[in-house]
Amino acid sequence: MNSHQSLEQRNFDVIVIGGGAAGCATTYNLAIKGANIALLEKYDLNTQASGRNAGSLHGQIQFEPFHELGMKWARDFLPGLSFLASSLDLWKNLSAKLDTDLEVGGKGGLMVAQSASDLAALEVKVKLENEIGIASRMVDQRELRELAPYISQKMLGAAFCPIEGKANPLVTAPAFAARAREAGASIATGVEVLDISKENGKFKLQTNVGDFRAEKVVLTANAGLPKLAKSLGLDLPISDVPVQVSVTEQVEKFVNHLIYFTTEKLTFKQANSGSLLIGGGWPARYDNSGEAVLNLDSLQSNLRVALTVCPSISKVKVIRTWIGVGNGTPDHNPIIGELPDAPGAYVGMYPYMGFTASPLLGEVLSDLVLNSTPKIDLKPFALTRF
Repeated sequence: MNSHQSLEQRNFDVIVIGGGAAGCATTYNLAIKGANIALLEKYDLNTQASGRNAGSLHGQIQFEPFHELGMKWARDFLPGLSFLASSLDLWKNLSAKLDTDLEVGGKGGLMVAQSASDLAALEVKVKLENEIGIASRMVDQRELRELAPYISQKMLGAAFCPIEGKANPLVTAPAFAARAREAGASIATGVEVLDISKENGKFKLQTNVGDFRAEKVVLTANAGLPKLAKSLGLDLPISDVPVQVSVTEQVEKFVNHLIYFTTEKLTFKQANSGSLLIGGGWPARYDNSGEAVLNLDSLQSNLRVALTVCPSISKVKVIRTWIGVGNGTPDHNPIIGELPDAPGAYVGMYPYMGFTASPLLGEVLSDLVLNSTPKIDLKPFALTRF
């Protein structure tokens, strides 16, 4: 059932809005527990943030906000980091659970530094990660050369986070959706939800293909969340920034870690196919019609930074750059919970690193819908905190 023509049924126990990894994971978790559930997606499944990211599985505090926002922010972010660590545990067995090779792998993450001050900041960051049970540690210049001989010799050392890695974002959400369908879920694409209201104790969803009704609704459509939540009485401060990711031709495997750089934006890793994936949050630009398009300055800067960290890739050809979606919150923590003025409506989004968080977010949202107690304390992620 992947088009709206096949959705003859109009009444459901639960309707999930948003067909990315979080929405598909939520639908899967509810379907296997017997809920009469539908997932509605405006475009095709997995075509927005979930399918456009570079597949990094993150498990450490990102350096840019740590450097810019300081220690108080970092401490307040620890619940969100703990959420990622718990989700990374689920990734280990997810390929078997979904009967799909999600290409989960990697030998941890290395955040490399070329200045003594950045190394000192990394040490502080590692201690914070250790406080919540993440076994990050510092790596000196000698060990960095052993772990990653391709890294520039100008780098003085790194923070190593053993729980990080990568997966294939093109197959993850579709795998959740396929297993959800097998468990009885209805999944429809090309369905735009225009408005949500409460009518006779049920939610009424007005869409471009007619009305749907449900006892409960779950909103996981990241960039679309502010508009949908507003119709239910809540303002959500979610930012929406287009970012770029580049992929190279296939080369012999030599990168086993997820690489970051403290000085400038960079994520760098190698897919199972041999292609290098180069990103880090460099912004795309908007053209005159408001479409997000390639920003050549960002591409040049991103590749310059990648060469600074890994000089040996200078002869490798970039074959494609695409525009991803970066959805954020002011404090970088997720927004998860029931809408205060609309009981039975739930929101779930994890900023910037939602792909990593999606397996756990799917479980937590399904627990909320089924009135089970989630295994995670959701108080730090309350919708009303802003």
